[in-house]
Amino acid sequence: MQDLNFRKKRKTPGQKPHRKIKGNKLRFEDPRKKLYFEKKKGRKNAVSIRRALLFLFQAALVCAAAVLLVLFFGYRVSNAGDSMNPALKNGDVVLVNRLVYQIKSPARGDIVVFRPGGNEKTHYSIKRVVGLPGETVQIIDGSVYIDGEKAESDIYTSDIEYAGTAEEPVELGEDEYFVIGDSAGVSDDSRTEDVGNVRLEDICGEAWFVASFGEDFGFIRD
Repeated sequence: MQDLNFRKKRKTPGQKPHRKIKGNKLRFEDPRKKLYFEKKKGRKNAVSIRRALLFLFQAALVCAAAVLLVLFFGYRVSNAGDSMNPALKNGDVVLVNRLVYQIKSPARGDIVVFRPGGNEKTHYSIKRVVGLPGETVQIIDGSVYIDGEKAESDIYTSDIEYAGTAEEPVELGEDEYFVIGDSAGVSDDSRTEDVGNVRLEDICGEAWFVASFGEDFGFIRD
């Protein structure tokens, strides 16, 4: 086997050196020149159309949200007095859900906004639902009794000193509700002759949000 010879071959005397082939050299464009891509007008137009459609869609959503807010929560009522303390304070601006009672009936414990006696000239009143249609309400020894049994759930007031009309059993009609303020000692509600039982048609909606800026801003807390 022949040994591999890695030694550099020496030039023999009289041997002419190899000539470098002079051919056409490769030419490159000036590297400083930037690559140029032709803009496609079709793609640009498509992007513009998509942006326009997105803008119109967003504008439609904003308008729809504004309409819903006006329809559902359009009422702004100012709470007068401390009858709903601590849930609501005097002067709190409350948003009213006008739609909710088109879908369902008021429930015990709901805070409702209504016109006492249906009088359009009176200020809105805000109270808590205690008695429901068809029930019998009575106040005995400061506690609320529904159909002869002491109410334990969804009743937010206790130690009621003044029973008023509820000293005797009060029977509610098919569309009537018995309401009491959370702070019963300073509340004019269904216990008084001036307010009495509240008809469903006189209830404007459910109070759900305090819009006054401050520590109570937000959803009404029971």
